[in-house]
Amino acid sequence: MFIGTPQKGVTLVEVLVAVVVLSIGLLGLAQLQMTTLRQTQSALLRSHATLLGYDLTDRMRANTAGVIAGYYNQSLVGDHQGDHDCSVVDASGTETNANPADCSPQELAENDLLEWAKTVARELPSGQGIVCLDSTPKDDPPATPGAPKCDNLGTVYVVKVWWTDGYDAQSGQPVTQLFVTPFVP
Repeated sequence: MFIGTPQKGVTLVEVLVAVVVLSIGLLGLAQLQMTTLRQTQSALLRSHATLLGYDLTDRMRANTAGVIAGYYNQSLVGDHQGDHDCSVVDASGTETNANPADCSPQELAENDLLEWAKTVARELPSGQGIVCLDSTPKDDPPATPGAPKCDNLGTVYVVKVWWTDGYDAQSGQPVTQLFVTPFVP
């Protein structure tokens, strides 16, 4: 027997509360998915930067005469100029070596730096890089493309690669990342 008036709509309120709790859970899950995608993209870009850094060190290992002569030592980001006499342009418009044996160590170094810089710019958002002699590769604050902090001292070459990795949530400014790898000839 009921005492007083019977309750009506309790099930409807329970269903509405369950829908609100489920909605909050789904929003949290969506945020988690977005964070995962953002971190995956960041890891992919870091992997590309790592591979590009190692690509240049492999090129340098193949041209030890050019390394010893200092032809890979850049003073500024984008300092990869030269006439590239041993380069040819293939059918796709890509500049490549026809035969590396026909290149002098300096020409090969200039060509390596040009091809590498083009690849860095193509593979990474706002990608830039430099290779230089640097006795302190881990700079604090970190080096930037405008101030690569290469002291041209010592015998250790350092490959530095910069790229934009998203935007800061509060300021809206691009976040620049840096990958540094040393190379001892």
